[in-house]
Amino acid sequence: QVQLVESGGGLVQPGGSLSVSCAASGSIFRFNVMGWYRQAPGKERELVATITSGGSTNYADSVKGRFTISRDNAKNTVYLQMNSLKPEDTAVYYCNAALTTMGWSYWGQGTQVTVSS
Repeated sequence: QVQLVESGGGLVQPGGSLSVSCAASGSIFRFNVMGWYRQAPGKERELVATITSGGSTNYADSVKGRFTISRDNAKNTVYLQMNSLKPEDTAVYYCNAALTTMGWSYWGQGTQVTVSS
C-alpha cells in the first residue's frame, strides 16, 4: 500500500506556470511507472504524462512542449511543471503510482488546477 498526496494546485492566469507535486508515503522506486492524469468537469480522466523508473517520459499531445514530469526517488516525490497554461488545462490533477507487472495502481485524492483570467 502507498498513499499519494498531491499539492501545489491553484488558480493561474492563461500563459502562466504552475508546479504540482505528489508525495508518496513510501518508496516510489518500487513502482515502474508514475504518472499524472487529469479530469475536467463532464469529461473522462485522461493521461497527462508518465515517467518510468528508468526516467523515460511520455506526454499527451495536448501538453507536449509545455509540461514536464520528473521524479525524485530519494524524496519519494513526482513533479509536474506546467508552463504556458491554457484554460483547457483546467481540471483536477491526479497522481498515479503503478507496478504494471503486478497490476498495482494507486491514486491520490487530486488537486485542482484552474486556468482563468
